[in-house]
Amino acid sequence: MAEPDEIVHQSTRLRLMSVLNALPAGEALEFKRLKAIAQATDGNLGAHLATLEKAGYVEIEKDFVGKRPRTRVRLSRVGRNAYERHLRYLRDIIEGATPDQA
Repeated sequence: MAEPDEIVHQSTRLRLMSVLNALPAGEALEFKRLKAIAQATDGNLGAHLATLEKAGYVEIEKDFVGKRPRTRVRLSRVGRNAYERHLRYLRDIIEGATPDQA
């Protein structure tokens, strides 16, 4: 059985990883859009992204469009692999849960 990834397992981070994993590899999503999808506050989203970045699961790019700051987030290759491993862990749980075991 696959092992859980405690970083990915937290519900908000799992949601963030799921959204980013749905993008083509290397594509980034703007912070504002990610915030709306995750239904998170700026501070909450920032804290979860910092955790994911520290683990090497996301890459955060900050730049300017004109005079306006822009933050974009993309799933790293390490993050994509961690997400896939965690999904295998969850699938193992679901597939192992039969009515006889309840």
